[in-house]
Amino acid sequence: MDVSIIVPTYNEAPNVAELVRRASAALEGRRAEIIFVDDSTDDTPDVIREVTKSAVLPVRLIHRDEKIGGLGGAVVEGMRAAESDACLVMDGDLQHPPEKIPELLDRFARSDVDIVVASRYVGGGTAHGLADRTRVLVSKVSTAVTKAMFPVKLRDVTDPMTGFFLVDRRTIDLETLKPRGFKILLEILARKVFRVAEVPFDFGDRHAGESKASFLQGMHFLAQLAALRFGKMSLFAVVGGFGAVANILIVWALTAVGVNYIVAAVIAAEVTIIGNFLLIEHFVFHDMRHAASGVWSRFAKSFAFNNAEAVIRIPIVALMVSSGHISAVLATAITLVVAFFVRFVFHSLVVYAPRKAGAHTSAVREVLEEIDEQAMQPGEI
Repeated sequence: MDVSIIVPTYNEAPNVAELVRRASAALEGRRAEIIFVDDSTDDTPDVIREVTKSAVLPVRLIHRDEKIGGLGGAVVEGMRAAESDACLVMDGDLQHPPEKIPELLDRFARSDVDIVVASRYVGGGTAHGLADRTRVLVSKVSTAVTKAMFPVKLRDVTDPMTGFFLVDRRTIDLETLKPRGFKILLEILARKVFRVAEVPFDFGDRHAGESKASFLQGMHFLAQLAALRFGKMSLFAVVGGFGAVANILIVWALTAVGVNYIVAAVIAAEVTIIGNFLLIEHFVFHDMRHAASGVWSRFAKSFAFNNAEAVIRIPIVALMVSSGHISAVLATAITLVVAFFVRFVFHSLVVYAPRKAGAHTSAVREVLEEIDEQAMQPGEI
């Protein structure tokens, strides 16, 4: 094979036949295959199977029952199954024009780069397929922030969040990738320095169907960016910071309406403990949830530990102030720093520890994971 084309799909039935037709025409005379890695809940798998019967190119379907890692996880699975080391990734909605594939292949054939990126922001590239000016602005700001956070690795990349690129599979350690959602190219580029070339392309309108982009996807992107740049511990700290601010605001609001300050402090603590758990579930330890115990078990462990930590920490602060002649502010700061590391270790090694073989998967957990998978489906920023 000259190239394996990997197309992650989620409810793209109306686009499948047209994509295969246009890709086949563009690749006439080349040895290629198309691999659909499908997470759909509609009839997309059946449509793909029907298209394979008359397709000019070999077409394969991988329909995933476990949608681990969203679109990024689908791409990684497609790369593992590919017959060619040259893996071209593109969306299934035809906003990435198949007619551009030969140009990516020709640039790759010069053998002086590891990745060829189809960019909306180089040469004559355009992003007119983005829905409106707001999406265009979000895209440009997101790209600028991403490049600022990875100035060396993204030095030669104008569009690190495109979903249209060609990569030499041999240059990637697939086992080290931890895809979280739809920005798999960013995940790849952030791992090490690659030799990158770009070709411009026109990001077009969807052929059919609706965009999967959403606010939740934006949140997943921010979580992915923070995790790649700073790691889980720093992301855990960011969540803790949000919790601290929320705690203060809740206490202020409750006392302002006449609630006793001790009662207000207890309510604020419990609310922020629950809120922090929900945030770390989705943005810190997301990639560890599928192997861990059920969601209610994880919540019980986290809730109990955080309450126990508060009960233990406050008397220690009092002891440090009374016996060690340390100011209350300094004593609080010291214990919070220690508590942060203890909480992170506890959550990493206990709350999200892999469950034992044969453990039951709760229906509630399956529902919550399905909701999260919906939030991680394809969408272009």
